[in-house]
Amino acid sequence: MKMKKIFAAFLAAASMATLFAGCQTQDGDGMENTDTAAAAEDNSLDSIKEKGKFILGLDDSFPPMGFRDENNEIVGFDIDLAKEVASRMGVELVVQPISWDSKEMELNSGNIDCIWNGMSINDDRKEAMNLSEAYLRNDMVFVVLDSSAYNSQADLAGKKVAVQNGSSAQEILEGSEFNGQAGEIIGYDDNVTAFMDLDANGVDAVFLDSVVANYFITSKSKPYRILSDVLYEEEYAIGFRKNDQALRDEVQKILSEMKADGKVGEISTKWFGSDITIIE
Repeated sequence: MKMKKIFAAFLAAASMATLFAGCQTQDGDGMENTDTAAAAEDNSLDSIKEKGKFILGLDDSFPPMGFRDENNEIVGFDIDLAKEVASRMGVELVVQPISWDSKEMELNSGNIDCIWNGMSINDDRKEAMNLSEAYLRNDMVFVVLDSSAYNSQADLAGKKVAVQNGSSAQEILEGSEFNGQAGEIIGYDDNVTAFMDLDANGVDAVFLDSVVANYFITSKSKPYRILSDVLYEEEYAIGFRKNDQALRDEVQKILSEMKADGKVGEISTKWFGSDITIIE
C-alpha cells in the first residue's frame, strides 16, 4: 500500500508539472503573447470586404488633399487616390469628416477605418497608429500677404502667426525656436479660417504645409507669398489602427500597383501638374 501511495503521488506531481509546462509553452512569462494573439485575430481586411465599405476620416477643409468644392462635395488628391484603392478592393469609399484634434479617438473607436488626409509622419503618430509608407513629401512654410513687407522668418519676430489646431504644423511651430520669437501663435480649427484672418489682417502669417499653400496661391489666385524659409521637411502617410496590419498591407500593395500602372501619376498630374508622389 505504501508503494502504491508513493507511486500515486509521483503521478500527480508529474501531471502537475506537465500542465505547468504546457502553460509555460503557451505564454513563457505566464502571460498571453498579445502580439501573436493580435496577429491571429487580424480580420481588418476581411471586415472591410464583408461590410463593403472603407471609411476614410479627414479634415474636410484641407485643400488640395481633401476639401469641399463649390457644390459642397468632398474632393481632393487623397480622395481620388482612396476612391481608386477602394474600387480595386471591391468596396465603396465612404468619406467621413472628423475633428482633426480627435482623429486618433475616431480611429480607435472604429468610427473610421483610416486617416487619409495629408497626415504628416511624426513619432507620436508612429506610436499611436500603424502607418503606411510615405507617399508624398512636404515642406512646412510661412505664408504672408503678397503686399506685406515680410521677406523672411526673421521679419515675423513679434508678429501674429496662425496655425491649425491639432496639426503637425502646430506641433512643429510650437516646438521650434521661432515660438520664442513670435509675438503670438494663434490656433484655428482649419487653414481656410486662418487664411480668412490673414486676408483681414488679423494675423501676419499662416504656418502650414507647402502643398496647401501652393494650392491656395495657384488655384484660387490668392494674393499670398511663401517665404523662402523652410522650417521643417516632412512626409505624408495613411494611418490605420495598430492591429489592422492586413488592411494596411492591402492598401499599400494597391498603391504600389497604381504607381506601376500609371494611375497614381494620372491623379497627381490632375492636382499638381506632375507626378510628385514617392510611392514605390
